[in-house]
Amino acid sequence: MRRLYLTSGILLILCLAAAACGYRFSGSGELPGGVKTLSIGVFTNRTGEKGLETWIANDLIYQFTRFDSRRLADKAVADAALTGSVTSVKSVTISHENPETPTERRIQVTLDLKLTSADGSLLWSANSISAYETYQFSTDKAQTEKNKKSALATLSNRVAERIYYQLTDNF
Repeated sequence: MRRLYLTSGILLILCLAAAACGYRFSGSGELPGGVKTLSIGVFTNRTGEKGLETWIANDLIYQFTRFDSRRLADKAVADAALTGSVTSVKSVTISHENPETPTERRIQVTLDLKLTSADGSLLWSANSISAYETYQFSTDKAQTEKNKKSALATLSNRVAERIYYQLTDNF
């Protein structure tokens, strides 16, 4: 019986210590500048990769609705607006079957972001946020393009998740 009390006491102390240290899940914090509601528009695209700006904006909207849809609002009533620009998309060969035949490529996307309040003041910005993904190169041009689009879709989701966590982390 004494051992049960001792074990329970130790567990209680550990739980209290964990709660006291301020531990919380990533992305559970507030938005910068006390923003409660946010609008996300389609980003500008300074690259030749059509539609990428819409994918990223849609993936960002998904991230916010996934965790707390009350934060999203129409631009006319939102406390702040998140805008961004896809500044570059680069693709490089990372492996070869032989010197003339690539087998795998890496695509990298870079973005600049700004969070501005309704009155136009800058609350948060991040430049050169980038992520990369690899895809298989094929002798079939259509298959290579399909693989590239799939890699871009994965990248879009990954970068949107990263942006969400950067915006909502209070560390």
